[in-house]
Amino acid sequence: MTDLPHNLQTHRLLVANRGEIALRILRTAKDLKVRTVAIYTPADATAPHVLFADEAVALSSFIDTPSGTSQVDVTTNARGYLDIDALLKICTTHGITLVHPGYGFLSENAGFARRLADKGICLLGPDAQLIEDMGLKHKARALAIQAEVPVVPGSEGLVEDVQDAERVAGRIGYPVMIKATAGGGGMGLVVCRDVEELRSKLSTTQSRAQSLFHNGDVFIEKYFDSSRHIEVQIFGNGCGHVIHMGERECSVQRRHQKVLEEAPSPYLANRLELRTQICNAAVRLGTLINYKSAGTVEFLVDDASGSFYFLEMNTRLQVEHGVTEALHPGLDIVSMMIMQGVYERSSAEGERTTRGIPTTTLDQRKYENPSPDVSAVEARIYCENPANDFSPSPGLLQHVELPGSVPGVRVDSWVSTGMSVTPYYDPLLAKVIVWDSSREAAIAKLAGILVPDELVSEHDAVKRVRISGPPTNIPFLHQALKEEVFIKGKATTQWLDEGGVNYTPSAFTVVSPGINATVQSLPARDIGLGIPPSGPMDPLAFQAGNAIVGNALECEGLELVIPPRHGSGGAFSAIFHTKALIAVVGAPAHVSVDGKDCQTWSRLEVPAGVKVVIGGPKADADAALPSGGLRAYLLVAGGFPGIPTYLGSKSTSLGIGGYQGRALHSGDLLQIRQYDTLTESHAPIPRALIPTYPSHWTLSSLPGPHDDTEFLTASGIESFYGRKWKVAPASNRMGIRLEPADSEATEGPLIEWARKDGAEGGSHPSNILDNGYARGSVNLNGDTPVILTNEGPSMGGYLCVATIATADQWKLGQLRPGDTIQFHRISIEESRKLKDHTEKWLDTLLALSSGFNAAPMDLLAFRPEGQFKCGPKLHVIPATSHKPKAVFRQAGDSAILVEYGEMTLDLFVRARIQAFEDAVRGMQISGIKELAPCIRSTMVHYDNELVSQEEILQGLILAETSLPAASEDMTFTGRKIIFPIVLDDRWNREALERYMRSTRDKAVYLPSNIEYLANNNGIEGGSQEALSLLVSSPWLVLGVGFYLACPFLVPIDPRARLVGQKMNPSRTFTPSGAVGIAGVVAAIYPVESPGGYQLFGRTLPTWQAWGSGTDFTPDRPWLLRPFDQVVFEPIETIDFSMSEYMLTVKGLQAEIDTFIARRGEAVKREEAREALLLKEWQDSKKQGISSSTMSEDQEETPNFVTASLPGTVWRMKVEPGDIIQASDQVVAILEAMKTEINITAGEDNVDLKVVSIANGAREGKAVQTGDKLVFFA
Repeated sequence: MTDLPHNLQTHRLLVANRGEIALRILRTAKDLKVRTVAIYTPADATAPHVLFADEAVALSSFIDTPSGTSQVDVTTNARGYLDIDALLKICTTHGITLVHPGYGFLSENAGFARRLADKGICLLGPDAQLIEDMGLKHKARALAIQAEVPVVPGSEGLVEDVQDAERVAGRIGYPVMIKATAGGGGMGLVVCRDVEELRSKLSTTQSRAQSLFHNGDVFIEKYFDSSRHIEVQIFGNGCGHVIHMGERECSVQRRHQKVLEEAPSPYLANRLELRTQICNAAVRLGTLINYKSAGTVEFLVDDASGSFYFLEMNTRLQVEHGVTEALHPGLDIVSMMIMQGVYERSSAEGERTTRGIPTTTLDQRKYENPSPDVSAVEARIYCENPANDFSPSPGLLQHVELPGSVPGVRVDSWVSTGMSVTPYYDPLLAKVIVWDSSREAAIAKLAGILVPDELVSEHDAVKRVRISGPPTNIPFLHQALKEEVFIKGKATTQWLDEGGVNYTPSAFTVVSPGINATVQSLPARDIGLGIPPSGPMDPLAFQAGNAIVGNALECEGLELVIPPRHGSGGAFSAIFHTKALIAVVGAPAHVSVDGKDCQTWSRLEVPAGVKVVIGGPKADADAALPSGGLRAYLLVAGGFPGIPTYLGSKSTSLGIGGYQGRALHSGDLLQIRQYDTLTESHAPIPRALIPTYPSHWTLSSLPGPHDDTEFLTASGIESFYGRKWKVAPASNRMGIRLEPADSEATEGPLIEWARKDGAEGGSHPSNILDNGYARGSVNLNGDTPVILTNEGPSMGGYLCVATIATADQWKLGQLRPGDTIQFHRISIEESRKLKDHTEKWLDTLLALSSGFNAAPMDLLAFRPEGQFKCGPKLHVIPATSHKPKAVFRQAGDSAILVEYGEMTLDLFVRARIQAFEDAVRGMQISGIKELAPCIRSTMVHYDNELVSQEEILQGLILAETSLPAASEDMTFTGRKIIFPIVLDDRWNREALERYMRSTRDKAVYLPSNIEYLANNNGIEGGSQEALSLLVSSPWLVLGVGFYLACPFLVPIDPRARLVGQKMNPSRTFTPSGAVGIAGVVAAIYPVESPGGYQLFGRTLPTWQAWGSGTDFTPDRPWLLRPFDQVVFEPIETIDFSMSEYMLTVKGLQAEIDTFIARRGEAVKREEAREALLLKEWQDSKKQGISSSTMSEDQEETPNFVTASLPGTVWRMKVEPGDIIQASDQVVAILEAMKTEINITAGEDNVDLKVVSIANGAREGKAVQTGDKLVFFA
């Protein structure tokens, strides 16, 4: 643009919008060097527009809260972009001179424009009166008539009543359209095809218009069944000069909402005179009203006759303005709007005589005839579900991949991996604009960019848009672009609504998720560091199912928790929209396809459009069917291509991976690959090969790492293995909790301990200084055995008595609460034989499913040769005067725990561990997967497919013996990192209050963990002195693991090492970033989670799931590593010198000894108090006396309906006492993303009575997916 104003830097531009359009405006402003201010609500606090602007302002700080409240409700706050008073305050306090409203929100609000003008602030758009005139469509019609622009036949003004409406309709002929005069964006339009419809719909349309637009006025126009939507981009300088920039065709609409836009119009391609007439009409109207800034004049064109009629004028920037920019290289309409505003301000301040952009710059000749060799097409990508009538689908965007620098492609977006799309705003994610030398080439290019996941090979390198997470309209757009009607330019405004796109989702919709349904895949995540391996709990059944449907054995599928019997509720069900090939394997289940019973462990063809139900086995089933088992697996040919990988796996874990990082909900849509009819026959799997799941299980286990007499008595070890244990109801994918199978067993000690406490590891004999865990370890959590499974921690402060053989861990997935188990000790040699046995079973099934012959075999037929009674110590290197003892302990058949020294924190020992690991890495021992160091040990995980235990052990011994005897001269490089901390914070206090209400209200560490730490460590100055001590020393990171790379830290200064026991039982909730102590070790909680550490403050979490931020990456979403130092100083690289540490400790030895002695006495005193309080609490539990003060919840019944997506309760349609008449009866209406979502009663609730409305389901309240709304009985 020429003749640019020279004072751009003096202006401050407020972008009064969000999402992609806010970013679009900000980028242009930054190019012009205009300073920018963004606004945001809490839901948008970390949105890109907030980070990109020069300054960002929280709307909540300027919104007046209701009297008597301290906060604005999140749904009210989400409307902050519409709060004119708040925006005006921001303009005043931040020196705003220009405001760009974008589109939507306040972009066509005359009141906002008027109040800005009153304050001398320039709105980048027309004047308030013109916005008001064009916003009221009956006034706009009058102005169009005055400008000699044809208008659609209709009422001369507003219609007041049915009689008036009938007169107009009788004159112009049916069908007619009732239009809200204040409506926009396709909202407030209703078609009536006869007088009966007109009579029934007029009043409801008026009411709806009043609700949506605060203006119930309507008028009537003729409705054309076959028409085109063609609009003209204009720009005026407010001085009587208006130009056009050509037309855009937006005929592809769904319910009057534009879906595809293009320029030039294919309809006008051979009607050049008509194009000229339409463009001239738009300029004529703009000139009449002395229009300024960007605007769009929309026309309806009769497809048959070519007659065109004025529809409306949008006095703002259009969503699809980029299509016009693509036709004219160098055109930036936003830049022109900013320039127009700057000229207006300069004129008002007397700097210029020209009030708008000069006519020499605004030259019609530049845009009169765009190049005939350029055609542009735009597609709008929405978070919406095409399989559910395009309902909004907010959620977590797990993977966002947009084309980079591709010639002829522009993507206007605001989303990135890890963002959440909320239900409070329009669900637009991106606009993809392409241009090429012909319309056909542009369409083909856009279709290629929008190829959906189910049509793309995993190895296809094509640059395309990929947005994984909640459903989007990308597959629908792709199909629309492939339709011949669109390709030939024949699409009209009715095309989509009349089913013109032959689209069937390659997906299934979850009707009911059952008890629990998650996406799982193989292989498991092998990253370590507390990132759960996840994957199927029964990998054998899972792989078998994949073999049956012809998938790779590792292909993702669904893991389902199966109810114990048919009809007991909890069945999984889904509607398959396209033909599919499936198999259901694992625990016995009743499977029906379209209401017909089907076999498990067989290949099943599912026709398109039918329901699949997977529930508990029928009671009258074949007696030969097994009765045990807990989990079944649904495998689908081709898997779920729309599920992205996360850290190498598609498995669902702790808020990561799978579908939305969670279990499935009703209404979830999972993409599957298109499947052709099965051509080859498939023999059913022989009954003898299908495993029979018992109710009593034998688990083959390897001793160790801790089942020796250092921790348990000899008789206690034998008692543990000789006892039958029962699976507790609290078991899950994190761990199988066990309790004694015999009630008599509770009279004596469950675990016979060889020691009274855990020394520095903690007060209970099960406590140890934190060390690594092997998968399948039997963890002694106090006196409760817990088998650590797929989501279990990678390290912690409890000893592990045994480890389940890898080849037997599939059984853990089938243990049902109430089942009994017994641990059977085996040798490493026996574990190899067991592995061979299970692999042979899987190979047999794979052969049979592939059409080959093989002899069936019993999976559970393996019998070990007697009990292997041998300690877990594989090798011991005695201590010398210069180096600590090293013990190599067996930890199953794929890990060895290497321990150093005694059960005490000693940084010299930790230094030796680090040196040992460096030596191991330097030796490049084959098969080692991970070294997991902690306080006084490291867990060496290895691949037993590649290397034997003997080979690993010899290599580890060699690495240890190669180390120098002394540690004093060792130096380890780490980083010194700033960690701001809030001490004794309200979030941790709230977590403790919740614990006291719901779990335990009396304990030595209650009501304050900090007071307990002061008491437990003999600190005379109480809580404040304890807190001062805790921040007086840098903290050294000794290990990273447990869950999600949680760091374990200790103060470098021994005088600051406070000790505390773990809470018993643990909390069910801990805020992310909480800092707590257990034993002498502290941890920073990476995410919200259960926990037992004594909390003293809150800082920044060290885990960013999507790897965003400095020092985080998508493949390394954690921050800390061993020997980093956490302090409150600027970041710098720092060396930790063992020799300097030794000198420091020697100089303070007297003080350290005094502190340790005082601490020891205090610990004994607090342990005695805790023993009394714990017994009091346990006695009260036995007597059934609740010591908590939990508030009563809403009484619930087994029959209920839930919210299908996040949103706001707009209307409850039933009340207690109502009887449900039909399955599709609407019981509630949610509002999400400008769309009403009907919640229906469902088949199971027909003829039932409404008992109550859930507490949280009140009109105006926000609800989340899965929240209960209405209860029936």
